[in-house]
Amino acid sequence: MNDVPTLSRLRSLRETFRGEIMLDELDRMIYSTDASVYQQRPLAVVCPANDEDVRLMIQFANEMGVGLIPRAAGTSLAGQVVGAGIVVDVSRFMNALLEVNADEQWVRVQPGVIRDELNMQLARHGLFFGPETSTSNRATLGGMLGNNSCGSNSIVYGTTRDHTISVKGFFSDGSRFEFAELDSKAWQQFQESRDDSFAGRVIRETSTLLKDPQVRQRVLEEFPHPQVTRRNTGYAVDRLLQSDLMGGNQEGLNLCQLIAGSEGTLFFATEIKLRCHPLPPPVSGLLCPHFESVEQGLRATQVVMRHCRGIDGPVFACELIDRFILEGAARNIEQQKNLQFVSGEPAAILVIDLRSDERSKIEAVASEIQSELQAAGFGYHMPLLFGDDIQKVWSLRKAGLGVVANVVGDAKPVTLIEDAAVRLEVLPEFIAEVGALLKSKYDAECVHYGHAGAGELHLRPIINLKTEQGVQAFRGIAGDVAQIVKKFGGSLSGEHGDGRLRGEFLESMVGVENYQVLKRLKQIWDPGNVFNPGKIIDAPVMTDQLRFVSGRATRDLETVFDFSATDGLQRAAEMCSGSGDCRKTELTGGVMCPSFMATRNEQDTTRARANVLRQVMSDADMASPLADDRVKQVMDLCLACKGCKSECPSNVDVAKMKSEFLHHYYQEHGVPRRAKWIAGFAGMSQRMNKVAGVGNWLASNRLTAGALKKWLGIHPQRSLPRLQRTTLRRWFADHSPSANAGRLGEVLLFCDEFTNFTDVPVGIATVQLLERLGFVVELPDHGESGRAAISQGLLLQARQLANENVSILAKCTAGNEKPIVGIEPSAALTLRDEYLDLVDPANKPSAKQVAGRTVLIDEFVSQLITDGKVSSSQFTADSQVIRLHGHCHQKALSSMKATIRMLQLPKNYQVRSIAAGCCGMAGAFGYETEHYEVSMQIGELVLFPAIRKEPADSLIAAGGTSCRHQILDGTGRQALHPVQILMDAFVE
Repeated sequence: MNDVPTLSRLRSLRETFRGEIMLDELDRMIYSTDASVYQQRPLAVVCPANDEDVRLMIQFANEMGVGLIPRAAGTSLAGQVVGAGIVVDVSRFMNALLEVNADEQWVRVQPGVIRDELNMQLARHGLFFGPETSTSNRATLGGMLGNNSCGSNSIVYGTTRDHTISVKGFFSDGSRFEFAELDSKAWQQFQESRDDSFAGRVIRETSTLLKDPQVRQRVLEEFPHPQVTRRNTGYAVDRLLQSDLMGGNQEGLNLCQLIAGSEGTLFFATEIKLRCHPLPPPVSGLLCPHFESVEQGLRATQVVMRHCRGIDGPVFACELIDRFILEGAARNIEQQKNLQFVSGEPAAILVIDLRSDERSKIEAVASEIQSELQAAGFGYHMPLLFGDDIQKVWSLRKAGLGVVANVVGDAKPVTLIEDAAVRLEVLPEFIAEVGALLKSKYDAECVHYGHAGAGELHLRPIINLKTEQGVQAFRGIAGDVAQIVKKFGGSLSGEHGDGRLRGEFLESMVGVENYQVLKRLKQIWDPGNVFNPGKIIDAPVMTDQLRFVSGRATRDLETVFDFSATDGLQRAAEMCSGSGDCRKTELTGGVMCPSFMATRNEQDTTRARANVLRQVMSDADMASPLADDRVKQVMDLCLACKGCKSECPSNVDVAKMKSEFLHHYYQEHGVPRRAKWIAGFAGMSQRMNKVAGVGNWLASNRLTAGALKKWLGIHPQRSLPRLQRTTLRRWFADHSPSANAGRLGEVLLFCDEFTNFTDVPVGIATVQLLERLGFVVELPDHGESGRAAISQGLLLQARQLANENVSILAKCTAGNEKPIVGIEPSAALTLRDEYLDLVDPANKPSAKQVAGRTVLIDEFVSQLITDGKVSSSQFTADSQVIRLHGHCHQKALSSMKATIRMLQLPKNYQVRSIAAGCCGMAGAFGYETEHYEVSMQIGELVLFPAIRKEPADSLIAAGGTSCRHQILDGTGRQALHPVQILMDAFVE
């Protein structure tokens, strides 16, 4: 294949292509990886807008001799969507829910529809789609069809294949077809028809191939045992042979069963019709027995599964997580909150989902299971959880893929044998044999988690794929385990597919003759090898195209931030597992990644940013990787919201990486005027404060404001913050403290630059509230926080400020218990976050001391409530509705619970959180000309509509100065800092 004429032809297709055709190197880098260990640059990336775009690409692929690689969320673990052809991303535009038939309980969707979002829509009809994945908040139905996904509740709802009614799409010649159930009459018509269409030939030749008695006998002998319910080995010919039209005893035949699990290698699906279920029983409880060994947990699973009676319950899932998951969760900011149910140091925990229409029935079943486990000598702690605790445990379980990758260093748990499934009754023996092999032959430990109740565990040996020895172990383990799986009659691919990871071993799993049958099927359906070549059939050696080049040294660049916790900046980027948790939407919720929520562009994910940085730094020929324009481009729409630091299971802190990158980039390319101005906000405000009236007039007058904004690179529709006629420090020096001050102690108020210059009323309210509650307030003579400088990548300036502030504040807190109370979340949390990695080594102990003393005003008041030092009697009894929007940094690094608790001190105040992620302003981001539109798009996702619907007498609360500015510009509503609302309610 000659790339030059192919790319030229692709460019010409843009005239008729309704979607996007992306040819530049950055897009190819972004789409070169998925959630697997593989990396290969595609020729191009296209995002089709409709069926005609797909047909056009199939026609093009045939003419030019290139492969098409169907892709959606890119969470594949076997390298299914990595290849050298053209990636066809259906998630961007082909994501419509087409039809719901509640009476007949089915739904029609395009392949880019996200599973959890589908269920949000189906819930209105009392329905849901049962099969799921741990990635269900971003996994699409097209991907689930391709992998025949099933998930934690497969013991009740089976697999995607079981619920696929029909599939519309295209054969590899570009002809359109719809597969659905065929009865004997319809099937016979196909056999006798002289129709020479591609579809007719495919169906006739498939029938002829599979009706051969010898083929049938060999398939039944060599394929996984029929009781292995999670089976995605090769193509599902064993399933087709169950049909009475193929010699089996089940009525009818649906070739959708063959398409399901085929990984896009046979047919390009553009519409899927799925069978739905009534909503599960309304009451759920999780029984979580703890075990001293994984084997004990597996033996206990056999006891638990005696209570599983399919859709009749009461057991709807039985999952296992091991100590590696728990240890990984303990390293993750978000998952630490979900470990409260864990007692001691268990080697394994079962998560048993019990469902019924009454809580008492769940308690009765749980008691029965607990008694049986105790009688068998299994388990030492068996909590039964209800309510909010259930979601915490499921969040922990679903984060398994990411948190196990959250291991510092080059040796990591790798996706290798994580998909093997066997019969439940032999699962303990199977796991024991695999464990013994790993220990004796490879001296390797293994992570265990997954679907114990269905006979499948995700087993991840810890391997260093950067070394030749590690690569050899990678392949050796795969081959050895394949033999063990075959011995136990299992499926090497349970739900994650063969792809390029396990395709090499397919022949040994099903036998030489059966492999030739599968190969012939591929030839019948895709004679030109257009669809996802090199996956399942004729897969390359599993060690080809790995992410890491063995033996290549990892860069050890000098950085301003301290990246020693991850062994350097490059390894910090390598922490990204590719699991795609950052592909959240405004419907599924969370903070990360706000720009992706607005654009739905893969380039705007945390994953893309980390992977591009990793690839550039891994390029041995790059002399200055941190001055690369491709990295700057992919980092451009990062709002530094910090959501990734907590919500990414691997804690990939892209905000920190972006700041470090910008520092190096500007060292080589120069610092832009706007970056200097933003980083110098405090100094400029200090100078302008004396002529605040003139400054505000210049910033608001149509003529001068326009010129000023243009000069600074600020969008003309964005209003500028107003300077106050006094500063908080000046007001504080002149004010008379409350008579109540000192009754409860002393506090140090961190006077950040935003509160000091533009949000003075917020600072005044904070001082007044603290004093009236009984505290003497001190304002240490510290400098600005450096938040603006950090956001702009001016890290040397920020480091100087951090060192100076840490020294001052450490002295103020030495020998006493005074807390440092912060008002503006982004500034105060800088003391708890960036300062720890920014200060000089000699100042680290002081930085830790300061970080440990720093609290937000919300957290401080909440603790007073806990300590009984403040009560509702001190506040008004009037009624008030408050709609609360939380600052990103607070949600990521702290919590909004303290804010809600503080605002509910007045007994009749009703606080309702707005289920929005980032507001879209993100410091200076939303001011910048090129970012204004995306900033407002983010606000329009949830925040702006929610506020516009709120009655005029409701109060809008937002802790962040940027958030309040964004709300004002986007809705015209004036938002208040929570402390202002509480101070106004103070009556004592």
